[in-house]
Amino acid sequence: MNQHTTPIDNTHNELLHSITVRPVSQNDQANWDTLMRQHHYLGFRSLVGESIRYVAESQGQWLALIGWAAAALKCTVRDKWIGWPPFLKSQRLKLIANNSRFLILPQIHVPNLASRILSLNLKRLSQDWTKVYGHPIWLVETFVDPRFFKGVCYKAAGWIFLGHSTGFARSSQGYLLHNKPKMVFVRSLKAQVQKQLNNPNLTIQLRKETKPMKLSLKDAEFLDELLQQIPEHRMPRGVRHRKRSILAISICAIICNAWSFAAIAEWAKRCPQNMLKRLSCRYNTKTKRYEPPSEPTIRRFLQQVDAEAVDKVLSRWFQSVGDKSLPIAVDGKTLCGARQPDGKQVHLLAAFLHKQGIVLAQTQVDCKTNEIPMVPVLFDDLDIKDRVVTFDALHAQKETAHIT
Repeated sequence: MNQHTTPIDNTHNELLHSITVRPVSQNDQANWDTLMRQHHYLGFRSLVGESIRYVAESQGQWLALIGWAAAALKCTVRDKWIGWPPFLKSQRLKLIANNSRFLILPQIHVPNLASRILSLNLKRLSQDWTKVYGHPIWLVETFVDPRFFKGVCYKAAGWIFLGHSTGFARSSQGYLLHNKPKMVFVRSLKAQVQKQLNNPNLTIQLRKETKPMKLSLKDAEFLDELLQQIPEHRMPRGVRHRKRSILAISICAIICNAWSFAAIAEWAKRCPQNMLKRLSCRYNTKTKRYEPPSEPTIRRFLQQVDAEAVDKVLSRWFQSVGDKSLPIAVDGKTLCGARQPDGKQVHLLAAFLHKQGIVLAQTQVDCKTNEIPMVPVLFDDLDIKDRVVTFDALHAQKETAHIT
């Protein structure tokens, strides 16, 4: 595979007709990330949420890189154009993908190349997304900085200019004003997309259905008892929402597929009063109602709480509710979209139950070592007496055998 950026000796028309666009393989991903980091004006760390990396090539030579990620949580002009209410937006935002990165590699200068690549990419995007994530893409969006670009290739590829963003950027502290509004473009991949996204009777399945699990009072009380053992990192003054309440809401929301701070807050907001009471939410004596914590409160708390303490508490609780007759599997995985301060990806070693998939314990693998020396650390708080434990071939070590 020739991934250099020397010009191809072809006429423009021949080149445009010879282009293919495909998802990058796992072996090519590191090179894709490096090129994007080196040559894109915004740099590159990772793609957010559900994402697919693409490469446009001709005769085996890479011409351009395209990165698709989860849609922006908030975009006023887009949401007005669609016209959907908040409750439908939270359910169907996954049907939108964001073209967060588009890079024509250096020394590639071909008229109409960018719009041609975009068109080819969009022809297969929804099908590829369905294969990977189990649902289609109906609408695509992108943000263009007018200080550097005019969005000509998007206009040529049939995208619609909706207006400008409000000039806010999302950060760990919330949404911060930067006064650099972006041009917002969208392109429909489905007929009557606005009507379809607003259809209250939409039957498309966006996530796997899970059967409700009955939780005994004893198990619920044990979880509540464990949550109270997690250290409180906040100063007493000014605290409105209790630690146990924020943690309980976050755990329940994540179990219900809420994977962001905003989604957790939205889940809590929809809870009925009796549920908020059971989750130990704050009672407002003026309104006579239980109030859930807001998105900024949830975000600040979860970013500052002792993550290791939370992990140990949940590990103990999952061990108590898991089927003790099932074998334990030990395996490592690299977290998509998670990076350490030095830019390296986060790798975890986890122990989980066969069939049920419940994670009993996990530990981070230091970048200077591998999974093997982390096995004793993983088993520190895990009772494996008389249990069957399975590993992959990497862990066929005498030391590991003695531990188990």
